Amino acid sequence: QVQLVESGGGLVQAGGSLRLSCAASGRTFTTYAMGWFRQAPGKEREFVAATGGGIYYADSVKGRFIISRENAKNTVYLQMNSLKPEDTAVYYCAAKPGPFAGSSANYPYWGQGTQVTVSS
Repeated sequence: QVQLVESGGGLVQAGGSLRLSCAASGRTFTTYAMGWFRQAPGKEREFVAATGGGIYYADSVKGRFIISRENAKNTVYLQMNSLKPEDTAVYYCAAKPGPFAGSSANYPYWGQGTQVTVSS
């Protein structure tokens, strides 16, 4: 069992930055792919970024967001720069055994989510 706890969300003006953190329990963190997804009101949950056998980004965030992981702390981060109002969503951390997958359906473990609001 893996438990995930996100932190770092908040309100920021367009063009600003935020860093999200996701702390994972368990001893097999290094063997898991870790992903960030987001869900805006009235929209489906969408892939943002992931690390696991490589680093992957959605086109909408490429060049602005950076995912990284610190295995010694069982933590994955999402550095979000040049934020836009359309980035407003609840951001979720997710984990799966094995390599990267882009579909949320492949991730059995989820955090509770953290709200990110970008004002124009």
